[in-house]
Amino acid sequence: MDINELFGGKVMVSGGDFRQVLPVVPKSTRAETINANLVKSYLWNKMEKIQLIRNMRARADPTFSDFLLRIGNGEEPTIRDDMVLLPEKLIVKHDGDSTGEDNLIREIFPSLDEMSSCAKYMTETTILASRNEYVDQLNEMLIAKFPGESRTFLSFDSAEDDTNNYYQEEYLNTLTPSGLPPHRFVSNCNSLSFCEFIVY
Repeated sequence: MDINELFGGKVMVSGGDFRQVLPVVPKSTRAETINANLVKSYLWNKMEKIQLIRNMRARADPTFSDFLLRIGNGEEPTIRDDMVLLPEKLIVKHDGDSTGEDNLIREIFPSLDEMSSCAKYMTETTILASRNEYVDQLNEMLIAKFPGESRTFLSFDSAEDDTNNYYQEEYLNTLTPSGLPPHRFVSNCNSLSFCEFIVY
């Protein structure tokens, strides 16, 4: 912009909550991850900060909203090692006979046996997972519980301009880039008006 100003003198708007997700720095220490945060940048003191104080997603549940704010502000009492005791209603109890994943699925999707009546509920409900491998695992468990016959779709992976065949197809099949389905995708669309991932 031929001007000695930050961002060329343009107004830049950034948004986020530092209390929720830190930057991803591969193979970093805790200190390196924190130092990669915007608040550690030389730009931070030059920015105008506007704070949002109301959680719009949780406004229908003010108790949960207040709980999140207390945790974010560091005001929620800890029990040991800086751990917070979760309210009883947020806990999925382990019954001993099933895995934790089975208990979670049963708690979130209680009517899997009545698919025709819960299709709308399924498309509006999500289980969040921290890693793609957990997403794939939960999706497979959910699809296995659907009535009807499942179908398996395999991707065809190849590398462009790989004349020396450095990237074998078997290796490419193991990659799971963000935003793309896995190489082996199992689906069950029978008796449903939707066919999509349930877990993100």
